[in-house]
Amino acid sequence: MNKNATCYTLHTTRVLGIDPGYERLGIAIIEKLSGGKESYVYSECFKTSSKEEHHLRLSKIQKIVESYIKKYNPNALAIESLFLNTNQKTAIKVAEARGVVLATCSSFGMDVYEYTPLQIKTAVTGYGRSEKSQVMSMVGKLIKLPEGKKWQDDEYDAIAVALTCFACIRF
Repeated sequence: MNKNATCYTLHTTRVLGIDPGYERLGIAIIEKLSGGKESYVYSECFKTSSKEEHHLRLSKIQKIVESYIKKYNPNALAIESLFLNTNQKTAIKVAEARGVVLATCSSFGMDVYEYTPLQIKTAVTGYGRSEKSQVMSMVGKLIKLPEGKKWQDDEYDAIAVALTCFACIRF
């Protein structure tokens, strides 16, 4: 079930947020607590090596996404829509990585929700043209994050897209 940026009722408490990429993939697991507050479960920036052939990198993305689905049992995927890059070669490779994530999650029967960068920024900061630093700052205010961790931009983006999903879902 593909839900393009519209609010729907979802019977889930756990969302897998993905900031797609083939070199760096932002992954976050966020859950909704019974009191209505979102809670951080896990995040990472998964990296593939530029020394590997592209198909092997895609295979690693598929395996890591599958492992987190099995480990954390999310019911839904929230993923950022492809932002068209001026570099077509990069855009195609990111689109392929995104396709791997979509296919993997669909094979587990997960609902899929896609959000544009504008929608994510609006949901997290209230302003669709906010800077990345503003999004990162607001993510830390909206959800309690573990201290002492070295955070990657891609993790913040994955958390932001998962929070966007929760902002648009009625429980």
